[in-house]
Amino acid sequence: MWVLLRSAYPLRILLPLRGEWTSRRGLPRSLVPGPPRRRYRKEALPALEVPVLPVTATEIRQYLRAHGIPFQDGHSCLRAPSPFVGASQLKDQTSATTSFSLFINKTTGRFLCMTSLAEGSWEDFQASVEGRGDGDREGVLLSEAPEAEDSEEVRRIWDRAVPLWELPEPEEAQLARVMFGLTKVTDDTLRHFSVRYLRPARSLVFPWFSPGSMRLRGLKLLGAESQDGGVHYVETTIPRPGAYHNLFGLPLIGRRDVEVVLTSRELDSLALNQSTGLPTLALPRGTACLPPALLPYLEQFRRIVLWLGDDLRSWEAAKLFARKLNPKRCSLVRPGDQQPRPLEALNRGLNLSRILRSALPAWHRSIVSFRQLREEVLGELSNVEQVAGVRWSRFPDLSRLLKGHRKGELTIFTGPTGSGKTTFISEYALDLCTQGVNTLWGSFEISNVRLARIMLTQFALGRLEDQLDKYDEWADRFEDLPLYFMTFHGQQSIRTVIDTMQHAVYVYDICHVVIDNLQFMMGHEQLSTDRIAAQDYIVGAFRKFATDSSCHVTLVIHPRKEDDDKELQTASIFGSAKASQEADNVLILQDRKLVTGPGKRYLQVAKNRFDGDVGVFPLEFNKSSLTFSIPPKSKARLKKIKDDNGLVVKKPSSSKKGAVSQNSETYSSKAPNPYQPDPSKPSR
Repeated sequence: MWVLLRSAYPLRILLPLRGEWTSRRGLPRSLVPGPPRRRYRKEALPALEVPVLPVTATEIRQYLRAHGIPFQDGHSCLRAPSPFVGASQLKDQTSATTSFSLFINKTTGRFLCMTSLAEGSWEDFQASVEGRGDGDREGVLLSEAPEAEDSEEVRRIWDRAVPLWELPEPEEAQLARVMFGLTKVTDDTLRHFSVRYLRPARSLVFPWFSPGSMRLRGLKLLGAESQDGGVHYVETTIPRPGAYHNLFGLPLIGRRDVEVVLTSRELDSLALNQSTGLPTLALPRGTACLPPALLPYLEQFRRIVLWLGDDLRSWEAAKLFARKLNPKRCSLVRPGDQQPRPLEALNRGLNLSRILRSALPAWHRSIVSFRQLREEVLGELSNVEQVAGVRWSRFPDLSRLLKGHRKGELTIFTGPTGSGKTTFISEYALDLCTQGVNTLWGSFEISNVRLARIMLTQFALGRLEDQLDKYDEWADRFEDLPLYFMTFHGQQSIRTVIDTMQHAVYVYDICHVVIDNLQFMMGHEQLSTDRIAAQDYIVGAFRKFATDSSCHVTLVIHPRKEDDDKELQTASIFGSAKASQEADNVLILQDRKLVTGPGKRYLQVAKNRFDGDVGVFPLEFNKSSLTFSIPPKSKARLKKIKDDNGLVVKKPSSSKKGAVSQNSETYSSKAPNPYQPDPSKPSR
């Protein structure tokens, strides 16, 4: 295998969070009821100790010209002759199109040879061109990537699976069709895509064949569970999702095909191909991620239609994926009542070809009129809850105030020293991550090992020190989360951090970045001796990144020094007012005596640009699980209103529970306080 670790380029290495992937993938364990489980490879993003700019498309072109390497400019990749193709293979390549079998990603510089299936980084390609490596042997040959254990398991499952139409009992075949919504999908379509059914697991089996050789490389099993009166699908992939790069339907694509429809589920591809006859491909990770390793396989298409689902999250994913694929060749099917996901459209008897013709172009000019925006405005008005974002399951009061976690926003979080900011924000981010929000953590204050330990304890809702026999079980489940860590520690340059964040958004489709904390980037900036000006520049850089990348950034900032008997306010945030002005949300972790009872921590939402609702709610720290929870009592709340003399008076709240206007606040209950004095403090 190609693992080229040269001392000259140690800065781009991706380090695994854990050791070798050892998760047990027995079918009974994988197909348990619950949310769809997609295993993600845990990797830490590179720690760049010196300012190293990422490679650009211009630099790649200049390097190829300087070394006399011909190339062709594509949509997302450059095509060039492959140095990893043997002489016998070169003789078989007669046309210029087939000889240009090396695809180099314009954004990352990573390459893939379609002939030898070798891949690597831009530095690896430079080493092979300049004779610093061993040519053909430098690389990970994707044809050899699956482990022997995976290959045996794949073959065993595939041999046990049978086509639906060959099931001995017609009732069982009909039940499977109803369970997966395949009542209108014909046997010819299932045969065309080589779909089988695994009776012991009651799962559909979708194969992953190597392009050209048709060698079986992996499988995806789709199980159906009855849950809350509906059908709940559970996915299992072999090999793990980090190595499962199956564009389902790729072997059926012809070299002359110039148009393709991308879907987020294999079932939708079946329905689309049967109804329209167009080439269709299903993304291996659905709407969660579009791995850049798949882009070379999509270079041949002049038009790509993305029909990923029927909700706002699918629509946002389609716009994000179109950026990678080159928006000028992409069209998007907008979700709506008359434009559901393809399988549902087929079952409802809708015209799928007409829906495809109504797809909107992903690319538009810099200036638009309301005519181009009116459909998006209608979509937001029709999907108010989805527009509000992902709601927190562990903090319902936070969801009631902020309404949800939305892309493209900047959240400022502050609190007194030692109050538990890192502990709270880790659970805050973990809550979202368990709901499928791809998260990148930048912890400059504590090590990744300690942070991962805190988050694992919060995930397991208990300390694992006394039950080490359960560590592997919880660690395997924790490893399934779409969670990544930057390996930065201590002072870092804002330029380096932003470059790493942009790389993570492109490669891993990160939706939420947590930076803990801003002060660790202050001393590294050489922009000005004025720390306030340096902080304003850093806040502006994060604000621009959040907007341009459609990614939520949560930024932890220490407060300025305040008296212990005073509450923190928005003005308490260190620096100028730019941080609170640029932020969409301002959260303050308060740790002092409340007006109505003994001292406890509570969270204050001081700013909410989405709809203006602000307020506070109490937090209770559980030392055994390192979690904050809402007290089971304390239902009535009080307003804190200042009179003309600036004194605090109490008044029963008559406003909407948990939410008030922008210039008022809610406070703890008037009833007896349920807390008892607790000297414990969360680790910082």
